[in-house]
Amino acid sequence: MGWRVAEIPELRFAEARGGRVAWQQWGSGDDIVGVPPLAQNIEAAWGWPDIVAMFERFGRIGRYLHYDKRGTGASDRIHGVPGLDERVDDMRAVMDAAGIGSAHLIGFSDGGATSLLFAATYPERVRLVILFGSGAMTFAPDPSRAERLRRSASFIAFAKAWGTRVSPFVDGFGPSLAKNQDFRRWHQRYERSCCDSATLRDLLEMSSETDVREVLPQVEVPVLLMHRQDDGIVDVARSHEAAALLPDARVRIFPGVDHLGYAGDTDWLDELERWVTGSVSRPERPRRAAGVRIVTLGRFAVEVEGEEVPVSAWGSRHARTIVKRLAVARGWPVTREELFELLWPGETDRARVGARLSVQLSTVRRILGGGVVADRSSVRLDLDEVSLDLVEFDRAEDDGAVVATFGGHFLPEDPDASWASPTRAEVAARFAAAATRQAERYLTDGLPGRAAEVARRLVTVEELDLRAHELLVTALLDAGQHAAATEAHRDWQRAGAELGVDVPPLEPA
Repeated sequence: MGWRVAEIPELRFAEARGGRVAWQQWGSGDDIVGVPPLAQNIEAAWGWPDIVAMFERFGRIGRYLHYDKRGTGASDRIHGVPGLDERVDDMRAVMDAAGIGSAHLIGFSDGGATSLLFAATYPERVRLVILFGSGAMTFAPDPSRAERLRRSASFIAFAKAWGTRVSPFVDGFGPSLAKNQDFRRWHQRYERSCCDSATLRDLLEMSSETDVREVLPQVEVPVLLMHRQDDGIVDVARSHEAAALLPDARVRIFPGVDHLGYAGDTDWLDELERWVTGSVSRPERPRRAAGVRIVTLGRFAVEVEGEEVPVSAWGSRHARTIVKRLAVARGWPVTREELFELLWPGETDRARVGARLSVQLSTVRRILGGGVVADRSSVRLDLDEVSLDLVEFDRAEDDGAVVATFGGHFLPEDPDASWASPTRAEVAARFAAAATRQAERYLTDGLPGRAAEVARRLVTVEELDLRAHELLVTALLDAGQHAAATEAHRDWQRAGAELGVDVPPLEPA
């Protein structure tokens, strides 16, 4: 079985000049240090499955460490942003805090220049450098005055939209995910957790001026530059330019348009593994009982050995509806009569609908690899053969487990289904209570960042939960995120107005 992350790695802090730098570490093997791109949040990033899958692969390749730049993510927020040399010092502080003497460096996007500069500055601490979607600079060199003005205007517009529903980030950085509305909504929240708009603009301006070509001949270790051919953010030419100046460099170009490593085809991870370990292992996919899992929280899906069954494989919506209705019952029997009425309301010919149901159950069994127990009068899921996220949620024993196993509203694509409504309300209420208590505990324990993340999830699920809004605003203020608190307070006011409740004014910072 392949290595998997059992829980989000502990968030730690390295003391650097000017503030603390947040870092996490997991996996085993050779040390790998992930050098951050423009802006990220290492704690919040664990909220998207594709990112977690990439992180887990890193953990199978080596002992992986990543960190947030000062001024971004979970690191200390500061006035202004550190220069490139300060980022090198911060990186050294993180490695020292983690007890890492030397490591493989992997620089993503804007982090490539930092990686190359670190390798030139501290050659004894670097085994090799790997860049993804990066180079010695982010933009084409020697821009004209007109091009500089155009870039600056685009940075202002980009920063203004940052963290809002009109943010262009996903369209530019992850085009293959652009049609995924869940990802868009998640990433808008994620953007707000990475940095504020003013910091982002400063980071963009700094990135546009970064150029470490001069030090490339001093980089003594091998460098692998990986790039997607049609990357629309950092042109593939940046990899070729850097390679031409490095003493020992290889360039690997992959098809695709995405700048984000976890979007699109991830074959580049095989190349990463070859360079770090000398070979590529294809770990066996983790297996569940019978390898089939039914997902009902946040979306409806059936996963077989970790791969989602496409809608086209179901044949008709009736088979999907059967599985949904059986999921509501959590392994208890559902009568055939109820299924008849659910699928073919008003049909009186029971023999005819009985035959139809048999056909649909055949499809269900094929999809689930069995997983159904049926007799003449009823049908139920066989929970010894399939796993159900709703049951996992039911079995969660504490608030943290409840929050962790809650993937979203129960069967959100069926909002008007009377048979799903009671379960939807039950699940939402349990999550709301657990999330409220957990956020309150985080505040009491002096962890406002974590409290804000939980409260933000709760506000997203329960838009009119005034206590959730209050917790979010309080946590953001405690974390010193006054701009975000102001925005959250406006949402609180809107929710209060809808309910006819006065919301207290925001205390001045």
